[in-house]
Amino acid sequence: MGDWTPPEKRFSELPLRLLTAVILIPFALYSVWMGSWWLAAACAAFCAVMMLEWCRMSATPNETVLAGLGVLFCLSFPLGDTRITAALATAALVLGVLSARKEVRARISGGFGVVYVFAMVSCLYFLREGPWQGRDAALYLMSFVWASDAAAYFFGRLLRGPRLLPKESPNKTWSGAIAALIACALCGYYAFTLHGGEAPAWMLAGILVSVAAQAGDLFESGLKRRFKVKDSGTILPGHGGLLDRVDGLGAVSVLFVLLFLSVPAAPRLLGF
Repeated sequence: MGDWTPPEKRFSELPLRLLTAVILIPFALYSVWMGSWWLAAACAAFCAVMMLEWCRMSATPNETVLAGLGVLFCLSFPLGDTRITAALATAALVLGVLSARKEVRARISGGFGVVYVFAMVSCLYFLREGPWQGRDAALYLMSFVWASDAAAYFFGRLLRGPRLLPKESPNKTWSGAIAALIACALCGYYAFTLHGGEAPAWMLAGILVSVAAQAGDLFESGLKRRFKVKDSGTILPGHGGLLDRVDGLGAVSVLFVLLFLSVPAAPRLLGF
């Protein structure tokens, strides 16, 4: 979403970011393409890492148990038994709240982390496996998120300009944010030419993807600022932690699952 990094360092992390993308993107695409147990296993791996990152970032105890519950939670998706899935989510939420320090803010952080991580992975799974053309929906929306990130990164660093939200994420700029919106609107029109549906709906979907992805990124930046950490982890060179990488995709998944469920005409307008 742009950057105020000194010119000589503005693209210094680009090789590492590209290397990470070359490894991570094919894995994500294959998991979503296959769906079902393949996607559930990928979600389980992501959920475990993100729970560990959250627990370490927020000083929430029992990180291994919470990560293990996250794995079981994701692996329960293909079973189709909401009672099992809900029971695992409830157990993790109760553990997150009760195992935290007795201060109210610590207990809220412990519970919120479970809701935050579990919501992102479950909505990504349901976006793919919902009662619409889930594979197409997930793949198109994922590609829009990546286009938004790329446009914001490159144009924000090239054009710079006023900061977007200096207090929450001082490196992000309006130029990067606007470039991301335009790029996603254009991606929406191109997707319309490939997939069908309604062109205005696709362009609006592209804009919504960029807004949600950027909002998710800013929200994660605010969380890190609250906990006084630069990155949620170190597992992804050039990106930081997994939470740093999938915050935008997670927000988009939550938004579009809620949109598709609450507005049944939305998938039809997009040809899903």
